[in-house]
Amino acid sequence: MLTTDRLILRRWEESDAESLFEYARDPEVGPIAGWPPHQSIDESREIIRTVLNGAEAYAICLKEDNRAIGAIELKLNGHTDLTERDDECELGYWLGKPFWGQGIMPEAVEEMLRRAFEDLGMQKVWIGYYEGNTKSKRVQEKAGFRYQWKSENVDVPLMHETRTGHVSSMTLDQWQWDRLYAAAKAVQNPRTISGYVTGGEVAAAILSGSGNIYTGVCIDTTRRTDTGVVD
Repeated sequence: MLTTDRLILRRWEESDAESLFEYARDPEVGPIAGWPPHQSIDESREIIRTVLNGAEAYAICLKEDNRAIGAIELKLNGHTDLTERDDECELGYWLGKPFWGQGIMPEAVEEMLRRAFEDLGMQKVWIGYYEGNTKSKRVQEKAGFRYQWKSENVDVPLMHETRTGHVSSMTLDQWQWDRLYAAAKAVQNPRTISGYVTGGEVAAAILSGSGNIYTGVCIDTTRRTDTGVVD
């Protein structure tokens, strides 16, 4: 089980079938991601047994009730066509429509990237979206994925059609750099401390060998002499 400020990411259970059906039957959720709406609770239960059973497949739940409202998964080698490497994987996700626009998916994606790079030792995470899925595109951009390529006539077997697909990726180095930049930006705060001291114009962050991030800011001082102020 994984946790964030608002979320629990846990393994799927057959008892989640009713909640899964509630959100997966919506025609605005599945088809844009490449799968048809669920037709019954029994179908949702079977999907839990046969599809949402990957080694890194999680139900997205709010902490307040632990009820499944979406899905997120790291698809490991052998379960994705984007890589054949054991140290790379593909990230996939969807979220029930009532929870769109609340920052839930970016929060879940952030934790899954941490899981991939810190816990599983991945060197790269791949991700994709079909043309027109602007919500997924925004989540990927917000998370820091770098665009790689566009593919025409991509087979979407569950929908019996072809589409245009877009693929992005993030490497371990990129993920670490983005974390360092965000940490430094968070402590940057230019301010005047006194008539001769200023601080915070420049901030920095370093990553230790144990994985901890340490931050600091520059403090500029001057000293007064008989003839004036000297840096």
